[in-house]
Amino acid sequence: MIERRLFLHLDWLLIVAIFCLSMIGVAMIYSTTGGWRLPVVQLYAVVIGAIAFVIFLAVDYRALTDKSHFVYLALIGLLIYVLAFGTTAGGARRWISFGSFNLQPSEFAKLGVALVLAKFFGENRRGAPTSGDLIIGGFLAGIPLILIAREPDLGTAVTLLPIFLGIGYVAGMRTRILGILAAIAIIAAPIAWSYALKPYQKSRVETFLDPSLDPKGAGYQQIQAQITVGSGGLWGKGYRKGTQGQLRFLPVAHNDFIFSALAEEQGFAGVLVVLSLYLIVIWRSLEAARLAKDRLGAYLVMGVLSSFLFQVIYNIAMSAGLLPVKGLTLPLLSYGGSSMIATLASFGLVLSVRMRRFTN
Repeated sequence: MIERRLFLHLDWLLIVAIFCLSMIGVAMIYSTTGGWRLPVVQLYAVVIGAIAFVIFLAVDYRALTDKSHFVYLALIGLLIYVLAFGTTAGGARRWISFGSFNLQPSEFAKLGVALVLAKFFGENRRGAPTSGDLIIGGFLAGIPLILIAREPDLGTAVTLLPIFLGIGYVAGMRTRILGILAAIAIIAAPIAWSYALKPYQKSRVETFLDPSLDPKGAGYQQIQAQITVGSGGLWGKGYRKGTQGQLRFLPVAHNDFIFSALAEEQGFAGVLVVLSLYLIVIWRSLEAARLAKDRLGAYLVMGVLSSFLFQVIYNIAMSAGLLPVKGLTLPLLSYGGSSMIATLASFGLVLSVRMRRFTN
């Protein structure tokens, strides 16, 4: 458990930035939904997430990574259970229902994969990872990725790839291998288009290239998101005064497109504040990786940060119409209890690594 002297090494700037984003998220959920039920649920998730944050901060990350194979196996078991017996909503089977609370195990997969890959690459003391190491690491990330993709939840599944690439790169993965992986992805793209992507996923790509192909169907979200972002101007229309979000022209404004609603209500000035908070989180996390006392800690922080950074960049770019629409939420802001709890727990580990840089 945590030693008193370690409190001196808490990164309060990172903590303040994380919880400021969480509270902004609760406020925006209330604004875009107009009721209290979802904001209160999100606030409960923040409280539970804060408890998880303190627990993961108090536990030595090395003790947790030593048991990461048990965490990983439990995660695989939960994902298999979801596919067989999970709760279905919106055509997807992603949740385990506990009365009024729905747990989404795929959100915790990011933390589990980061732990097991940090342990795997951290224990490899032969220098740069070999091709065999990368194959095993890819296999460890690939199993939960496939299970999550079958729910189907391709958006969350894709967030596991940056964890593998981020940890692999910091562990010494050669740039040549990244080039080979990129070439394989380019070659496989036509095959995936023909046999792997579902019709609605193809439609999203086509309407991203030209939303006018289906302005009232597949292209509707992208068109409305761009209108919403652009209508905010410099100072925005004011809290709860955005027409696109308030009048429901923008679908799921409290979830996938919460950044668009923020831009409409708070304008460019509000967007700068939120982006600054995200930059603080990223900067201080990178600092935690740099200060880590061992490779294990550095790899763990980079695994957590890689997935987080990918989600932030993709969601914001998607909201601005720069990337195809995908069910990928904005961490700490978008509605989602499991996402909030898993994200706060992950950053508890980041703080654990930073705090323990002077311990034996």
